[in-house]
Amino acid sequence: MNKIFKVVIPARYASSRLPAKPLLKIAGKEMILHVCEKADLAGAEEVVVATDDNRILECVKNAGFNAVMTALTHNSGTERITEVANILNWSDQTAIVNCQGDEPLIPPELIKQAATSLLGQDQAQVASLCAPIDDIDEIMNPNAVKVVRDKNQYALYFSRAAIPWDRDCFPDQASEYLNSYFRHIGIYAYTAGFLRRYITWPVSVLEKIESLEQLRILNSGEKIFVPAVKNAPEAGVDTQEDLDRINKLLVS
Repeated sequence: MNKIFKVVIPARYASSRLPAKPLLKIAGKEMILHVCEKADLAGAEEVVVATDDNRILECVKNAGFNAVMTALTHNSGTERITEVANILNWSDQTAIVNCQGDEPLIPPELIKQAATSLLGQDQAQVASLCAPIDDIDEIMNPNAVKVVRDKNQYALYFSRAAIPWDRDCFPDQASEYLNSYFRHIGIYAYTAGFLRRYITWPVSVLEKIESLEQLRILNSGEKIFVPAVKNAPEAGVDTQEDLDRINKLLVS
């Protein structure tokens, strides 16, 4: 399974909460380079950073990784990754893992598992991951995206709400079905051909309501394979507090 998938890491320079986020240093090294190293350890055939800024481009290339300049007008990382696939002329069958540029602690084995999940089945051209939730507060947290799957581990729905809703127990007491709740892990693997189709689809009403891009896929009648892993990865970097937390983890 090694060496038969690509990893693309979207990395924008602008960030309302943390400007120049990909270039912020963690344990003396730019955040984007931590992510590149994790992707490389996952066994990817190629690791490419998709950026919109020359400073990120130079940082990545100086460290020995590949980077591609993409348009400033993209509305999502998915669109940015599609541009990379087109620039590099990857075939429709190419397996691509979307690894977020603000997750410096992403375990390499999860990157590889996303790829193997896509390549190990033939019903979906998209795969992602989830992890069990064992805490009622997390089930109720709208920042924790939940996924409900069918018996074959294909997604039925994603929501910021507590799904499935235990009519008899929620919201006042813990549910006896607590082990039936799964948090979505935002790492995706897809084929280049799927991406080329995806970017032609209009934004769906469900996507707007939940602010979840993956609902566009389900709304269009496509499947997403979502196997479970034991533990969710460490949260990424959105705020200065997140940056401080990860710095402490890596320098301790």
